[in-house]
Amino acid sequence: MADMALLPTRKDEDFRYADLAALEQVWPVAVETISVAAGESGNLALVLDGAVPVARELAIVLGEGASLDLRVLNAGAGYGRIAVRIELGRSASFTLGAAQLAGGDQVVEIVSDVLHAAPDAVSRQVVRSVAGGQATANYLGKVRVAKGADGTDGSQSVRAMLLDRTATANAKPELEIFADDVKCAHGCAVGELDANGLFYMAQRGLPPAEAKKLMLQAFVAEAFAGAPDEERLLEAALAALGRLV
Repeated sequence: MADMALLPTRKDEDFRYADLAALEQVWPVAVETISVAAGESGNLALVLDGAVPVARELAIVLGEGASLDLRVLNAGAGYGRIAVRIELGRSASFTLGAAQLAGGDQVVEIVSDVLHAAPDAVSRQVVRSVAGGQATANYLGKVRVAKGADGTDGSQSVRAMLLDRTATANAKPELEIFADDVKCAHGCAVGELDANGLFYMAQRGLPPAEAKKLMLQAFVAEAFAGAPDEERLLEAALAALGRLV
């Protein structure tokens, strides 16, 4: 039991970019277990918006034909970490839509490990991060397809927007496939706000700060599209963006 409580080091890939000093304040992290029975569906929205370090770890199992819609807003003023480990049964469906907003020198991160353990399951991950100042936004995500899990359909869309040259985004989407008949893809991009778009808005009378906020709102909204709590999540995200722009 003592070994389980040891603070991770950077040799552990899941904690490679973590703020270990902040993590130490909340370590060890209790694992929250979620099970969705065969044929059932569920949805969950997590909002991290406090001023103190927060770390949560979810262990999720989806039964045959089950589905789960998980949305995350990681926008607190302190260190924020969400780790999600999920196992999909036959024909199960999983959606992760997450937005991370960070400023100052804080670190925010999402770590996901999605296991397609049986045939014909679908997983979709959309992660959007915005970092300003000297902040760091991390995403480390694995999609694993077990032997025999034919018909798997898995995708990861990971994008980060840096508001300052001093900000950092780390992204590591991974695929590990041991089945033949699968459809898996991932895309990753890190960039800055489109200068032409900002100029266009300025020419139409929008102040720079308002133009930036509108562009970032559209960027972050991609993570919450179609969510049951879409309106509430966007409202909370806008409030957090107001502190960055």
